[in-house]
Amino acid sequence: MATTMSRSLTSPLSVPQSKTPSPHPFPWKSSNPTSGFLLKYRQKIAAMSSVHGENNTLNGNLQTKKPQTLQLHGVFEDNPSPEFSPKQPQELPRPLTIANLTTSGSQGSRIRVAYQGVPGAYSESAAAKAYPSCEPVPCEEFETAFQAVERWLVDRAVLPIENSLGGSIHRNYDLLLRHKLHIVGEVQFTVRHCLLANHGVEVQNLRRVVSHYQALAQCENTLTKLGVVREAVDDTAGAAQLIAAQKLKDTGAVASALAAEIYGLSILAHDIQDNSDNVTRFLMLAREPVIPGINRRFKTSIVFSLEEGPGVLFKALAVFALRDINLTKIESRPRRKQPLRVNSDCTNGSMKYFDYIFYVDFEASTASEKAQNALRDLEEFATFLRVLGSYPMDMNQS
Repeated sequence: MATTMSRSLTSPLSVPQSKTPSPHPFPWKSSNPTSGFLLKYRQKIAAMSSVHGENNTLNGNLQTKKPQTLQLHGVFEDNPSPEFSPKQPQELPRPLTIANLTTSGSQGSRIRVAYQGVPGAYSESAAAKAYPSCEPVPCEEFETAFQAVERWLVDRAVLPIENSLGGSIHRNYDLLLRHKLHIVGEVQFTVRHCLLANHGVEVQNLRRVVSHYQALAQCENTLTKLGVVREAVDDTAGAAQLIAAQKLKDTGAVASALAAEIYGLSILAHDIQDNSDNVTRFLMLAREPVIPGINRRFKTSIVFSLEEGPGVLFKALAVFALRDINLTKIESRPRRKQPLRVNSDCTNGSMKYFDYIFYVDFEASTASEKAQNALRDLEEFATFLRVLGSYPMDMNQS
């Protein structure tokens, strides 16, 4: 439903596709932690880390005040909204689509970071937090962002993986398994929703509010008190773009303050989310992994599958518990290519049931001996195991 901007995208990177690296083997194969794969791994990535400045990706955090949940009484009264001059359509980049991923151009001096949505999306702000001097590249779909990195059109992607209120973004978990990108960092971003409308529109004029379905759910109490009809669109910034382009006078949008500035809208109310602790965790993705270290807190993300049987999942998780490795998340998903498994040992004939894969995050670096031993033990009975990334933890929430 969002209106498409008319300007073509700034020229993307043009790097031969043949340079796309092949998947790395497991780093715990060598009996000597300083030899074999890990040694080559460190040598290969050291130069790349210095070029791209991976160790500085979590600097330059945005400073924001502690959000307060909206109090309806009086908040819409005597609350003048700043007058923004909307950016003209030709000033905004047009989101990448699957169809135009073959676009090529000269390399720029700034790192190019893909995100899903249109300018003004929360993902764009998260990308700016992860890489403060980056050139953000909007993409219509999550799949497009993954492919843009793989095809050397951008250097990184910053995509949401879970929200403190809405839970996991399952689509991106599936895409992590389908593609061969590496997680090189994480960003925790506090989401602060605003109620936006065209200039001259008052709260009492609103008959409906549009936004992403999760944003609407996160503002349930506010929207219920307003008595408006809710309508879901693809993303929050797209909702702001929609009401601005169509000059709607009876419709508001739930989006960011940045979206209001970009599309020339008034902010009728700030912080309308039901819970002030509304945080989205984003992953930073790249073609190559970062060098795992032990000089700071690291997190490692893996995905694995197991044979069916009593206590098998308990055994898998025990390899971490026995080594005092803290698990921060476990997510199970049915296998897409083989979702059902047949059990012929049933007394009443064969039975089909879901065959699952498990995504696990744990607090340890693959450079540490205890993490290598845990993964080596897990590999003994896992039918499939892949390290998605070992990366510095984001300790700053904003």
